Amino acid sequence: MSLIENRIHIAAIIALIISMIIWSVSGIAIKQALIVLPPFTMIVMRFVPSVLLMFLIGIISPSHSLSSLQRIELKDLPLFLIAGFCQPFLYYMLETYAYDALNSPTIAETLLSTSPLLSPIFAAIILHERISRNNILGILVSTVGVFVLTLVGAKNYSIGNYWGILMAFSAVSAAVIDSVMMRKTPTKYSSLSFVFYTQLISLMFFLPIWYFKEGPEVLHRVLYTIDETQTQIALWSVGYLTVFASVTAFILFCYALRQIGVTQANAFNNIRPAFTALWMFLFFGEHLPLAKWVGIGLIIVGLFVCQMKEKVSDY
Repeated sequence: MSLIENRIHIAAIIALIISMIIWSVSGIAIKQALIVLPPFTMIVMRFVPSVLLMFLIGIISPSHSLSSLQRIELKDLPLFLIAGFCQPFLYYMLETYAYDALNSPTIAETLLSTSPLLSPIFAAIILHERISRNNILGILVSTVGVFVLTLVGAKNYSIGNYWGILMAFSAVSAAVIDSVMMRKTPTKYSSLSFVFYTQLISLMFFLPIWYFKEGPEVLHRVLYTIDETQTQIALWSVGYLTVFASVTAFILFCYALRQIGVTQANAFNNIRPAFTALWMFLFFGEHLPLAKWVGIGLIIVGLFVCQMKEKVSDY
């Protein structure tokens, strides 16, 4: 690997770690927002300003920069449509049904964190990415760490409705397909362009459902009848989800995935539960038994192994 390639790889890893740190806090922000806001209202309030923010950034940025905004050529439109339909729209819908159908939130979170296991399959079939033994070994070790981290000490191991399992894996598949489309999209489109158009397309699917299911009057009623403090916390949470989770993290993830590929990039999704556990330990005093530290260790070791390049034999 040349010096330039090495620097690009390091930059991609840093971008992935930052995006995972941001997304590891998203669950807390979503829970705070949902105390006040209905689900689809929260989603619309999150993605409308994020799309507007990216549009403003895109039109004032220099052309051909990472934050510029290009027009979609007609031949590339199907890639954006598939990506926008898969995530956030389809993923969020399926994720909600999975949480509702499964008895244990722990089981749901564990199933929804299995994208690194499916990524090599989709990447190999659609993109013909070469999957190394280190990639597979690292993903398996890291995934074992996720199971140890999330399941050890859980009180409820009952699965519940098997329909929920199907929904969880369907949600993960939608997220992986979105990653594949991200990789497949021509590099002439900046990372911001990809995220902007896919979120705009997703919003077009969300808006009719929100209008008929919850409606504008719900937003007015909620914001003006709920406790003022709770409303402020909810709005700050939506602001975090808009600026950091929906814009910053997605753009960083898109940049990194385009540099190192679907399999290696999605492997970093395993580190999100580890960061969440650390935040709960540092800021909320949640006790972490030895087994959970072991799980975090396995996740980190697995990520290192996944990123290792295999030596090519001269014989």
